[in-house]
Amino acid sequence: MRYVLEVMYDGTRFHGSQVQGKQVTVQLAINDALSALFRMPVLSYGASRTDEGVHALCNYYHFDVAEEIDFDLFYKCNSILPGGIAVKKIYKAINPDFNTRFDAIRRQYRYRIYAKKNPFLLHMALYYPYTLNHDLLNETAAIILEQEHFESFSKRNAQSKTFTCTIHQSFWEQKGEELHYVVEANRFLRGMVRGLVGTQLHIAREKGTVADFRQIIDSRDCTKAFFDVAGHGLYLENITYPDGLMVEINTRK
Repeated sequence: MRYVLEVMYDGTRFHGSQVQGKQVTVQLAINDALSALFRMPVLSYGASRTDEGVHALCNYYHFDVAEEIDFDLFYKCNSILPGGIAVKKIYKAINPDFNTRFDAIRRQYRYRIYAKKNPFLLHMALYYPYTLNHDLLNETAAIILEQEHFESFSKRNAQSKTFTCTIHQSFWEQKGEELHYVVEANRFLRGMVRGLVGTQLHIAREKGTVADFRQIIDSRDCTKAFFDVAGHGLYLENITYPDGLMVEINTRK
């Protein structure tokens, strides 16, 4: 039986989402919790990898067990998992070959920045007390929406076979005292969102022009882009799957 956990987490406490030896990661915490509950080794597989400090309002992990769950997995899982992770929902895959990573058709990220110092946002958004040209931000976001090749925004050790992505949304919006960048695509390259944000902010501080931004994209050279924005401002906000691949279950007995 293949089951799927929909989870959210505060990335501050984790060295990223993917298992990295014995380092504290989201995936390792989920594996440990499931293994304790089922009293046997259980491995989970995530839909999207997030770097150290990056948060998720929505990520999915699938895992396999031999029999149908006959206990309150939702309650017990949340009881065992560390405080920085919460299970939102549990699903059963209709097809046992369902894969949270490869069956996803869209992923949406949000990057949060704020200009007025606020200690309660210290690990939740990027403190960025600089004057920004919002017209330039809107221009660069629109340019991103037109593009398909993003090698300039992929870190060199990404080991990607292709740098092509289909962008569905790319825009900046004001949320109270915060400024957010929202981007949705069929896939993302390693470091891509932070590269897009950092480079746009560089242009918006008028350290470059819109023409420079286009040249960075066309160069297909990641050394031309700017990745110098912290992970804690980034949120994996949503993942979309085709209808009919999984069904939500209530494991409370």
